[in-house]
Amino acid sequence: MRECFEVRDTDAGGRIGELTVPRADATVETPALLPVINPNLDTISPRRLADEFGAEILITNSYIIHGDDTLRERALEEGLHDLLDFPGAIMTDSGSFQLSEYGEIDVTTEEILDFQHEIGSDIATPVDIPTPPDVSRDRAESDLETTQERLEIAEATDTGEMLVSAPVQGSTYPALRERAGSHAEGTALDVFPVGAVVPLMNDYRYDDMIDVVAAAKRGLGADAPVHLFGAGHPMMFALAVAMGCDLFDSAAYALYARDDRYLTVRGTRALDDLDYLPCSCAVCTEHSPAELRALPDAERETELAAHNLHVTFAEIRRIKQAIRAGNLMELVEQRARAHPTMLDGYRTLLDHADQLERSDPVSKSAFFYTSHESARRPEVVRHHQRLERLSVPDSLLLTEGDAPRGDEFDDSWRVEPPFGPFPRALSRSYPLTAEVPDRTDRAALEAAADGVGRLVETNPETAVTLAHRGWPAGVLERVPDGVTLVNLASD
Repeated sequence: MRECFEVRDTDAGGRIGELTVPRADATVETPALLPVINPNLDTISPRRLADEFGAEILITNSYIIHGDDTLRERALEEGLHDLLDFPGAIMTDSGSFQLSEYGEIDVTTEEILDFQHEIGSDIATPVDIPTPPDVSRDRAESDLETTQERLEIAEATDTGEMLVSAPVQGSTYPALRERAGSHAEGTALDVFPVGAVVPLMNDYRYDDMIDVVAAAKRGLGADAPVHLFGAGHPMMFALAVAMGCDLFDSAAYALYARDDRYLTVRGTRALDDLDYLPCSCAVCTEHSPAELRALPDAERETELAAHNLHVTFAEIRRIKQAIRAGNLMELVEQRARAHPTMLDGYRTLLDHADQLERSDPVSKSAFFYTSHESARRPEVVRHHQRLERLSVPDSLLLTEGDAPRGDEFDDSWRVEPPFGPFPRALSRSYPLTAEVPDRTDRAALEAAADGVGRLVETNPETAVTLAHRGWPAGVLERVPDGVTLVNLASD
């Protein structure tokens, strides 16, 4: 068990946790946003990030500091916290981004880890190899071997109380990502960034991003804090949290502001296209779009960056509340409607429902069926899995109607889309208390039919009758042949 991370609440793959950062004498609540600070730029000061936005942790680039004579000397003399004037925890990157952009850097893993320790970093990063998407498998494997060698070097380096991250690479090969996660899990390192996903997000490949994270999570342990490197847009945070990510670093707030771009949880808008500001943060209540456009360039950039941060931190808080309330998946469904590729990401998330089910609480306050994707949620998967545990009589009626009178059947169970069959005694148990639309869609009916099939498969000696309310022929084809069908809608 990793002593630096403790999970407090879970929902699907999402969790609220506490990351203990000993060198900073701080505990960071996750999911957490790490605003990216460029040591050469000061769009929003680190002190303001802490005081106004509540940032508990940020990230900066030790390689940039190392390569600048003035910054390097100041960092070595003053320490990183005084250099940046930030009271919380500070994570540092190693130059791997520059390596991916320019092909080479002039420091080794040992050198950059020693430097990060000397300047007072709280969480350091070795020099991994960020392998881009879609490269050949041979290249991905070769790069991964190099990354793993560097993780072993990092593990052997004396870093004192400084935490050290273990990046998980492997390009777009799930088997390599899972292997990388397993290798990283086997080290004594502390935080686990899923690396080289920025190109996927830049190309709106949220489905591939989810597959990459899911594979890394299969290799990592349940107590491993997972950092999604470079994931800065609030639109996709809920999706990534639901797959099990805990930390996000964001330069988006500043980069978009520099281009007069205005962040929302549904995407990004050009300031020139806005007639109204759909936000109630301090920036948006004190300015109109025209007033923002009229500001001098530097002041407008700062104001837009502040708005972008308000939106981003608000989404993190909204996600935490959703986890605590047990309705994270409903929030993910809302966000998935913001963009077609986000919907691809959500549907891919549901491809991993079996994996999510392992950490999903068995009881919550409510299950809301809000789209046909809801039929594939972990709660439905769990119900189908648990049908095999139930005691089943020799003859059983599954019905959408009332329990029959008489002794034609040994027992009568309810059948409710999307869950399928269950004993009536469980009717008030989660998730069978679900709020489902009266106009049930085909996906819910198909899931219910699959539940019937699962029950019959595990109880082949039971004579089963299904009394349904006009299920379509295509749905009934999913019901095993031996089940007697009664159409209540024809009565």
